[in-house]
Amino acid sequence: MNLISRVEYFCNVNFSSKLIEQAVEEFSQLPGIGKKTAFRFVLHLLKQDKQKLANFSDTILRLKDEIKYCKVCCNVTEHELCEVCSNPSRDKSTICVVEDIRDVIAIENTGYFKGMYHVLGGIISPMDGIGPNDLYISQLVDRMADGEVNEVIMALSTTMEGDTTNFYIYKKIKDFPVKVSTIARGIAIGGELEYADDVTLGRSIVNRVPYENSLIK
Repeated sequence: MNLISRVEYFCNVNFSSKLIEQAVEEFSQLPGIGKKTAFRFVLHLLKQDKQKLANFSDTILRLKDEIKYCKVCCNVTEHELCEVCSNPSRDKSTICVVEDIRDVIAIENTGYFKGMYHVLGGIISPMDGIGPNDLYISQLVDRMADGEVNEVIMALSTTMEGDTTNFYIYKKIKDFPVKVSTIARGIAIGGELEYADDVTLGRSIVNRVPYENSLIK
């Protein structure tokens, strides 16, 4: 039986329980999770005691009920301000613009950046129906108006969508008296920040260049 046949067989298998089938269907809706992996998840959960399952389900529900967005940088948090924005030792004059929390974590792990962040919540992608108004771009512009920011670092993935978002933001903030820079191209073209190693990502931030230099003349 070839790979395609095995996949088709598994997708059409009778789970002998409608509840198990429903659980598999729910898990398989997660990004990157196929039905075979989802089935393993369900079998694993069935082996756990009731208290562990209760803790698991309670944590999932709390994610939806208690997680909110930082009122300054739009990062996810359990409080009004995220840990970075509430840290008085951070450099508030420098803002690093990223796509989501995965990029914040990746940059924080390098230990090179001590400024603030602004989390867009995605990148402009017409193919996916995501436009500028679907992102936290206007909130970034509002932060520029406060007059405390000296530099904005564009740290989006080096993809077509990332570059499009960079350019859109640049057009929005270029008239403010701030330096606009972008991470050095130590990150491979088409690469995503969360998969870059700490040293490469850290050096890309330290060796950032003026954004205008990245534009095609």
